[in-house]
Amino acid sequence: MGTTPVGTAPVAEAELRASDADRERIADLLRDAYAEGRLTMEEHSERIEAAYGAKTLGDLVPLTRDLPTHRPISMEKPPLRQPDPAPAPAPRPPARQEAPTMVAVFGGAERKGRWRVGPRLRAVAVFGGVEIDLTDAVFESPEVVIEVTAIFGGVEIRVPENVSLHGGGVGIFGGFSVREQTAADPYAPVVRVKGAAVFGGCEARPRRGKKLREWARKQLDL
Repeated sequence: MGTTPVGTAPVAEAELRASDADRERIADLLRDAYAEGRLTMEEHSERIEAAYGAKTLGDLVPLTRDLPTHRPISMEKPPLRQPDPAPAPAPRPPARQEAPTMVAVFGGAERKGRWRVGPRLRAVAVFGGVEIDLTDAVFESPEVVIEVTAIFGGVEIRVPENVSLHGGGVGIFGGFSVREQTAADPYAPVVRVKGAAVFGGCEARPRRGKKLREWARKQLDL
């Protein structure tokens, strides 16, 4: 039969040295008991003094054994609290379905926010103004062609800075300006602007700092 070598026998838990945290935990329980009227002033004072003078876990156990808040003292450390998971991002509202034609006659028309833009869009401004903002739009086609007719009116087009913008038109006693750019990503959508401005104007340019987030290569089947 084997014997345990002298000096290697396990130390009983009650004989383990108490830490400052162990003493403070018992002192907190005694303070609560005194506040609840479970201990007299003298008992509280005596036990607090004994708690701070305790050398082993066994010295601490009797100090709270007769109290409802007593818990066995253990060497096991409480598990670390896991951080709360980060909240899931709020779902974005569904994109709007809009007509492929915008008309402004003696008035104005605008389209912005999250809307679905198909392969073709027509803008007509007669003594009025049309504003087309594609910076938050959901592209449903790899190429969008915008046909512009501006007669004594104006059409303003804004695109995200990470799509390609090409095209041009005719200005008759007016102006037709397309600030062309080619996106670094060859799969990025392409916006082409064409048409005419008669005694009116058309301006198409990228909006710096605004990037298209929802051109999905999956959506475009590329």
